[in-house]
Amino acid sequence: MIKKFYLSILLTLSFLPAMASDDLYPFESSVQKEQFTKLTQEVRCLVCQNQAISDSNAPFASDLRAEIYRLINQKKSNEEIKTYLSHRYGDYVLLDPTVSKQTWLLWTSPILLIIIGAIVLTRTVRNKS
Repeated sequence: MIKKFYLSILLTLSFLPAMASDDLYPFESSVQKEQFTKLTQEVRCLVCQNQAISDSNAPFASDLRAEIYRLINQKKSNEEIKTYLSHRYGDYVLLDPTVSKQTWLLWTSPILLIIIGAIVLTRTVRNKS
């Protein structure tokens, strides 16, 4: 009987974090909630190792989630929020940074490496034959 009581308490307590996360950021509509979910999955926690703020428990990630919540309640679009975060924290805060003067090498380096590798491979094969 006591084991069942403790088991029921344990099961009840295991659902508390899920219920608390919904109450932490109440939204006026489901669209805003989806926007929040999408943005928190696209923003990087600068404290953690390449982890989205939706998955991070770091205090900084919590602050960023609160900031995104505040901006969503101000009716800002996804692009406006991303631009704000990029200006404030740098392009590294976005898991998928935009192409700009600072990030063009990041975006073009895989293509450049493939082209250089193909040229080296072609020359090596031609020289051996």
